Amino acid sequence: MDRRNKTDVSDFILLGLTDSEEIQRVLFVVFLAIYLMSVLGNAGMILVIHLDLQLHTPMYFFLSHLSFLDLSYSTVITPKTIENLLTSSKYISYISCFTQMYFFVLLAATECLLLSSMAYDRYVAICSPLHYPVVMSKTLCCSLIFGSYSIGFMDSTINMCFMSRLHFCDSIVIHHFFCDTSPILALSCTDTRDIEIIIFIFAGSTIMVSLITISVSYLSILATVLKIPSTSGKRKAFSTCASHLLGVTVFYATSIFTYLKPSESYTLGKDQVASVFYTIVTPMLNPLIYSLRNKEVKNALIRLMQNRKAQDN
Repeated sequence: MDRRNKTDVSDFILLGLTDSEEIQRVLFVVFLAIYLMSVLGNAGMILVIHLDLQLHTPMYFFLSHLSFLDLSYSTVITPKTIENLLTSSKYISYISCFTQMYFFVLLAATECLLLSSMAYDRYVAICSPLHYPVVMSKTLCCSLIFGSYSIGFMDSTINMCFMSRLHFCDSIVIHHFFCDTSPILALSCTDTRDIEIIIFIFAGSTIMVSLITISVSYLSILATVLKIPSTSGKRKAFSTCASHLLGVTVFYATSIFTYLKPSESYTLGKDQVASVFYTIVTPMLNPLIYSLRNKEVKNALIRLMQNRKAQDN
């Protein structure tokens, strides 16, 4: 396309989820409630793990970082979405849009790798329980966290370097409720095939490495659990993994559906539903998944409440 037909935009318009004002008001109430629950749930999880010494273990160390990531990328997306549901102006500046996309990719990629670290932690706990304190040392846990954030930062930076080369022509309307890679690629009048391939390779590599680690860990766990003679022993072993496995399933099912496909196959309805789930709903669900199904977290909450009550008396 001729260069004069390309333009450097200063703003985009986020089309949002619906044009109906009535539905927008309903979504505003729902999303605001979900966001408040996400903030309270994840911040509460971080606080409980920090304050209760009995939760200072590798499993809860990883869980506190998962809560931080959920809190962060929910905050990157949801407030702007809520604002747009209340106002007639759907504008977002070019810098704000790409900043939102940068941090979202960083946090989502980091969470992929963190989930695989948590799976490895469960593998060691069940398959090599006697060696668990030695294998899952503080040094290894910190290295896994550092590696997850570093690779997330690298993925996001590479994504941003290539996305910033895009040009936009006649339309500045993003057919989405936040600045995501697929709808921006679909909006651009630049030939995006090379960029899509590069982003697909890096995003796909991160997801595949994480999925392979999780799959191998759980296959090993399954093989070990099946060797346990007692039913109660099997149930106890599975219960330690159930929360993580449920969280992994929810996160990856929507992520793979949304990202591991060409931008031409982007569809407004289906992709938005999946995006709402993993950007807004999942950060609220994770604290519930990991706390309601976890006796240690519930006991920690009881201890903290009892200590607080004793201090007040």
